[in-house]
Amino acid sequence: MISNVDPLAPGAPPEGDGSVSELGGPLTVFFATSVGVMIMNLFAAQTLTGAISRSLNLTPQFAGFVAMLPQLGYAFGLVMLVPLCDLFENRGLIVRTTACGALFLAVAMIARSPVFFLLAVFSAGAASSVIQMLVPMAASMASERHRGRAVGNVMSGLMFGILLSRPVASVIAGSIGWRAFYGFAATIDAVLAIVLYWKLPLRKPAIATRYPALLYSLWTLMRTEPTLRKNAVSAALVMGTFSAFWTGIGFRLVQSPFNFDTNGIAVFALAGAAGAVVTPFVGRAGDRGWGRMMVLAGHGAMIVALCAIGIAGAGWGGFSAKDHPVVAIALLVLGAATLDAGVVTDQTLGRRAINLMDPAARGRLNGLFVGIFFLGGAVGAALSGAAWASYGWTGVCTVGFALTFLAISLRIANCNEETL
Repeated sequence: MISNVDPLAPGAPPEGDGSVSELGGPLTVFFATSVGVMIMNLFAAQTLTGAISRSLNLTPQFAGFVAMLPQLGYAFGLVMLVPLCDLFENRGLIVRTTACGALFLAVAMIARSPVFFLLAVFSAGAASSVIQMLVPMAASMASERHRGRAVGNVMSGLMFGILLSRPVASVIAGSIGWRAFYGFAATIDAVLAIVLYWKLPLRKPAIATRYPALLYSLWTLMRTEPTLRKNAVSAALVMGTFSAFWTGIGFRLVQSPFNFDTNGIAVFALAGAAGAVVTPFVGRAGDRGWGRMMVLAGHGAMIVALCAIGIAGAGWGGFSAKDHPVVAIALLVLGAATLDAGVVTDQTLGRRAINLMDPAARGRLNGLFVGIFFLGGAVGAALSGAAWASYGWTGVCTVGFALTFLAISLRIANCNEETL
């Protein structure tokens, strides 16, 4: 039987020892910085795939696993680890999980075997699900009146982390090697574990429950909530397109006529991430009832972006990147930004729809939504590696088209429903 109070929801009443601190400005910045740093572990490998694959002698068919497994691990952690917040004291759980993430990143840094490296990044991705433990902790430390704003401010760290992950990883790897990035990430996570132990209050579960029952409730929600299924699957499909592009672009940019080094890829990643600026405008459009129209517009923008990316990178329509390299780079940057904007549009409005559902199940609903769309990202990364190995850049773009058209078809099939 599912409890009427969601123990994972940000508003769940904690039991503490009286040491709960108020979530002021500096502490809010600390929480936002923490989640921003941890989310980097999931996306940084996308621009390092080529360098890591060459170093570990990964075949092209398996190169996509470098970007896939951190996100697959994160999805695993959301389902299997985050519910432990309802069973164990939260500060200790958060600190131990963060410390484990640091250890796994250190293993990735020194691994010489592809198997050990891939297991390490999968495990580090799972440990990064601690992000979804920190958010309800931050909410519990805020006053009721400011709780929504506090959660929004903390979650903004995720967007900055996603934006900066690829450029930061590329700059570090370009200067002192890809292993240095994992060493840097491991060190930061280790420091965070220490500071989190110092800063977080004790927070004990408010409701006694059993782990199997809590896990079963996730399946019940998936089975009974069509709004969750529709938005989560749509987000997973567009996240697959996103991951396919950002996994493959590292392979394409090091080739002629672009011949980018790691630092050049970093600059490209930073420029291409500009599409995320649409987030606040999309949220306002959803509040005005324009959600369905905006989602379809976002998917349409992704199709246009993929066409531009195919023209610039694969020479569709007779275009020659060798003869017009500046135009080709401009098309790739604009395409990347437009693609990102379409993905952000779908996910922002999907998350809004999820958070308008049953408040008592909000924690589990968000966990399922995020877990499913990261699973889609993992699949997209794997497909991108295989498509690149067999069909080059055209194969990568074809993966993006297929996933995006599936998302559009899903939305059109549900166009008569009142909810997004």
